[in-house]
Amino acid sequence: MKNKKTIDRRSFIEHSAKITAAGFMLSSLPANSKKLFSIEGEIKIAVVGCGGRGTGAVSQALEADPDVRLVAMADAFKDRADDCLQSLNEKYPNSDKINITQETIFTGFDAYKNAIDMADVVILTTPPAFRPMHFEYAINQNKHVFMEKPVATDVAGIRKIIKVGKEAKRKKLNVVVGLQRHYQKNYKSVKSLIDRGKIGKIISGQVYWNSGGVWVRPREKGQTELEYQMRNWYYFNWLCGDHIVEQHIHNIDVANWFIGSTPLSAQGMGGREVRNGKDHGQIFDHHFVEFTYPEGQVIASQCRHQKGCMNRVEEVFQGSRGSITLNSGHYGVIKNKRNKIVYNHDGEKDINPYQQEHNELFAAIKSGEYRMNDTSRGAEATMTAILGRMATYSGKVITWNEAMEMDHNLVPELHSFNDTAPVLPNSKGEYPVPIPGITNYR
Repeated sequence: MKNKKTIDRRSFIEHSAKITAAGFMLSSLPANSKKLFSIEGEIKIAVVGCGGRGTGAVSQALEADPDVRLVAMADAFKDRADDCLQSLNEKYPNSDKINITQETIFTGFDAYKNAIDMADVVILTTPPAFRPMHFEYAINQNKHVFMEKPVATDVAGIRKIIKVGKEAKRKKLNVVVGLQRHYQKNYKSVKSLIDRGKIGKIISGQVYWNSGGVWVRPREKGQTELEYQMRNWYYFNWLCGDHIVEQHIHNIDVANWFIGSTPLSAQGMGGREVRNGKDHGQIFDHHFVEFTYPEGQVIASQCRHQKGCMNRVEEVFQGSRGSITLNSGHYGVIKNKRNKIVYNHDGEKDINPYQQEHNELFAAIKSGEYRMNDTSRGAEATMTAILGRMATYSGKVITWNEAMEMDHNLVPELHSFNDTAPVLPNSKGEYPVPIPGITNYR
């Protein structure tokens, strides 16, 4: 009896209005969107990739609209899906928002298909290597999509994302990419002031993601090589793209956004000085890149995973009439050429941008309108970061056009953990690491 809900007159009227609104939307939605709503107005979501980011994204989707329900989960690893479900059940105890049974938890390399088939909206939060394949299937199945950044780890993946993004546009399917600064108030406010000429033309800039690094998951007894790499995915280029792609993409994306284009070329340097053990796979622990843009702007890009060093995650730009400094902590300051503050963003009451991107996505879906498709900017930001990685790995100047024409495919077709991993350690357990001046671009 404790779960029995008493429905008073107000609740009855509100419930009736909701059903009426749902019926109206059913009649007004495009043909390929009508199945999105049950009579009760339910929006069914599935998550593909049940790690920490997937768990967070599901929570934000559930908060975005009262009619959102989680109906399916998929991951290569059963324990990851179970941990995700436990976390969600703890956050939403006895909630009808979590409509999951053991039969709707799918595991394995093809699990994504089962989960996507059950849903109206798909959350794609696996390691980025698999994003192009999962995105393609979701759009082919007429699903709206939230997908995390980056959207690929290689040029072949970028090409697929661009192609599928055009199909999403044709089908009028809403797509949000998790470059959440586009949904953050201080960034949007400053961008509007740039467009109004507040600092004149951007001439140069510096973008940073310098920190102590991320987790390491040690090898466990009985793991195949492929399973080990997927568990420790951050340290393998085919899975992660290196931290310049997986993490620093946020800051690089802001440079593209504020300048209004992608770079013509990149040159830089990088290496492994501190995080260089066997458990650090292949990736560099520092990158420095100069991106040159079509109108001559040069953006200096820094990212570092080294403890005990300067931590800095923000963007700085110099214009002909002033300068800008921003960061994800809702900070945004514009100064004129005399170094006087002419705009200072007070972000104390700003909405969490991770939540805001879901709010806008589900508002669009529930309205039955096609409002957003972040695919192009997600692909451009990811490709810019890949271009930077190519420059640091090779030590050479790499142009955008030549990179886009490369035969660059890092991700094989995989069916089980017994498949051969794309990269293998030598007899000492060491993985191949890029060597500037010798490595071409991979």
